[in-house]
Amino acid sequence: MAQPLMPHATASWLVDNTALTFEQIAAFCGLHILEVQAIADDTAATKLTGRDPLRAGELTLEEIERGQQDPEYKLQIQKEPDQVRRTRGPRYTPVSKRQDKPDGIAWIIRNHPEVTDGQISKLIGTTRTTISAIRDRSHWNIANIQPKDPVTLGLCSQRELDAIVAKAAKAAGIEPTQQDATLADDREALITELRAEREAHAREAEAALAAEQAEADGPAPATPAEPDFVDPFKR
Repeated sequence: MAQPLMPHATASWLVDNTALTFEQIAAFCGLHILEVQAIADDTAATKLTGRDPLRAGELTLEEIERGQQDPEYKLQIQKEPDQVRRTRGPRYTPVSKRQDKPDGIAWIIRNHPEVTDGQISKLIGTTRTTISAIRDRSHWNIANIQPKDPVTLGLCSQRELDAIVAKAAKAAGIEPTQQDATLADDREALITELRAEREAHAREAEAALAAEQAEADGPAPATPAEPDFVDPFKR
């Protein structure tokens, strides 16, 4: 059976806005009834924002009313038109990382102002309106935006970011500075330091394991002392 695009968010909306049973909601969303119970009790790991299946075209009001009148009725999802696959345009970003986009955009704007809005849009996968709002600090959530490296956030790779920055710098006539070289050296030094720490931790773990094994085996049996040599010809 087909399921809604965002089952947990849809279940949250159905719990708050309909009189459907937990069994009906669980069956429609493809969830376990205990998951629906947790959503209803607000004991889920994260507070969900409900997603209206009516606006999404996944349910009709008549279908919901039919389910509310008959607790045994199983809701049927409405067939949506096939989505057109995107062949060009901004990259796709997983839902879990979309809230990090403003932080990544702010980092690029602060550290590489020569990068254009179009380049940021393609790199991060966002709109120019959002980028402009962050640039002029008119974004609705500007008070909570903290500049963070988009590579660390998982929004792009280091190679992609370096390529965009190099291209923007070349277009703006900016020559590589000593600071850029220093940052690269610092990055390599940090990687080397982290690698050394990881190896040290591995050696410590091996030593601790060997000590535990030795303690479990118990002390080695004592070697009997050899008797003093007595010369039979000496009186």
